Amino acid sequence: MSRPGRVTATRSAGWPAGAAGPRGTVIVAHGGRSVSKEPTTAVQPSVLRMIPVARAIRRGLRGTGVVICRPRFVFRGWNGSEASPVHDLNELLDMLACSVGSTPVVLVGHSMGARAALRAAGHPLVSAVAGLAPWLPPGEPVSQLAGCRILLVHGSADHVTSPGATWAYAARARSVAQVATIEVRGGDHALLRRACLWHGIAAEFARLSLAPRASAGEVATAFTRADTGLPRLVV
Repeated sequence: MSRPGRVTATRSAGWPAGAAGPRGTVIVAHGGRSVSKEPTTAVQPSVLRMIPVARAIRRGLRGTGVVICRPRFVFRGWNGSEASPVHDLNELLDMLACSVGSTPVVLVGHSMGARAALRAAGHPLVSAVAGLAPWLPPGEPVSQLAGCRILLVHGSADHVTSPGATWAYAARARSVAQVATIEVRGGDHALLRRACLWHGIAAEFARLSLAPRASAGEVATAFTRADTGLPRLVV
């Protein structure tokens, strides 16, 4: 089956065909549903929700040579053992590997897209993953996170996916990876309440992962707390 939208999305993000390869790539992965074979479209809310996130990341990385890619999954759903969006992400990562070699990739995902991004963390290109309001059912694997920097962010008022499940996943993931956690007070699943904070966290994480410089923001603080054994950052 052809899988439209991903090559086009990569080029439209500012990486024209035939251009020199980027210094790094940020892939912004949208959410979806637990089960659906309905095709994803550009106007679905879960897809539109990632536009301001990608815009904030692009602004934060301006002038660094890093490319921002906002692809669309083929299907709206996770679809059980098929894990449809994981297949899509791995296919895109393989395409990047063939096109630009071993330049690092940061994955930033929301909800189902966060689950897919964390599953795809074992790809050789992936150096860091951020999950925003992630969907992490009990039993999600963590071994693939080894060697990656992981940020998990959840709103305290999220009634769609479970903050508790995210903190439990983070505790297991710390056995194999560097993991920081941030709780957004009053934050909802759609990232609409305190939207600027959500966007700023995504941008800071991408910047620290691909173009590090001194930072005193929420993400830097969260990793400092994690490294010293302190509880998650609440903002």
